[in-house]
Amino acid sequence: MDSAAGWEGYSRIVLQQLQDLNNGMSELRNEIQEVKTQIAEVRAQQSNITELKQWKERIDDIVSPTQLGEMKQEVRELKDFKLKAIAGFTVIQFLMGLVLFYDKLM
Repeated sequence: MDSAAGWEGYSRIVLQQLQDLNNGMSELRNEIQEVKTQIAEVRAQQSNITELKQWKERIDDIVSPTQLGEMKQEVRELKDFKLKAIAGFTVIQFLMGLVLFYDKLM
């Protein structure tokens, strides 16, 4: 009787340990899956970074950042000139219209 009770207690302890190990393995599987997901995200980000680096190298081959800044300034100046030219042309056309109108009245 004593050995049966000892075996029963021992088997319960072993069964509990096995269940604990099974739970631990399940948790580890979940954590491994999370790590795999994070690794996939990091690889995707690395891919994006690589693409951006390649794009920047291609752009730098075409134009440097300082040249790009200078071009922006030139475009701004050209837009201002265009606006002034259109305004000046409009004023001149208006004045010509007034001169012709005044000429016909006289």
